[in-house]
Amino acid sequence: MIKVLIADDQELIRQSLQIVLDSKPGIEVTDIAANGQEVIGCIRKRKPDVILMDVRMPKMDGVQCTRIIKENYPDIKIIILTTFDDDEYVYNALKYGASGYLLKGGSVDELEQAIVTVYNGRAMINPDITTKVLRLFSQMAKADYKISVGTRGVEELTKTEWKIIREVGRGAANKEIAENLKLSEGTVRNYLSTILNKLDLRDRTQLAIWAVQTNMAKKELEDSGQWEKTRK
Repeated sequence: MIKVLIADDQELIRQSLQIVLDSKPGIEVTDIAANGQEVIGCIRKRKPDVILMDVRMPKMDGVQCTRIIKENYPDIKIIILTTFDDDEYVYNALKYGASGYLLKGGSVDELEQAIVTVYNGRAMINPDITTKVLRLFSQMAKADYKISVGTRGVEELTKTEWKIIREVGRGAANKEIAENLKLSEGTVRNYLSTILNKLDLRDRTQLAIWAVQTNMAKKELEDSGQWEKTRK
């Protein structure tokens, strides 16, 4: 059973998400919170596996709350709930360790899949905003948020693993990577796990940022003519 905490300052959204998720097998909403301070209090009483975190909340916003949670409870997964105009919030939430983010108003199936995905240790990014994600990754790569990996781990990467890193860096989901590289999704997941272990990275988000920093994603985007779109 995946224990989920819902954090949003709008009561209607909290209640709606709780009703929807409680109807899903394998998912249990353990608490709801209206701001970051309430989230921290809930965690101390009953630790969830996954938090659905609104970024814009009173008293303590989702970014600050994410930072505190990941510093003290690194195993808790956080999915940021956002709108199209929350770039700065999302940038910092990813920086502090969120496992990904979804647009508010998405489908119930997408939300359920996102929860299962991050619970299993993978990152989740709504495919509708991949271009924005790539721009955020690029900003993070150019700013003071640096991802460092050991030289030995890099040297151990195989040709296929480098191809997968490039795909992750351009924002591709496992299904798309599998189709592009003629692999099964299960094989892609296994490769990603191996890559993260070799590079000693926490999750797919860190891998994507590192891919941008090493220009792996940029080269792929330039080849497809999509790079300029990520800079607008």
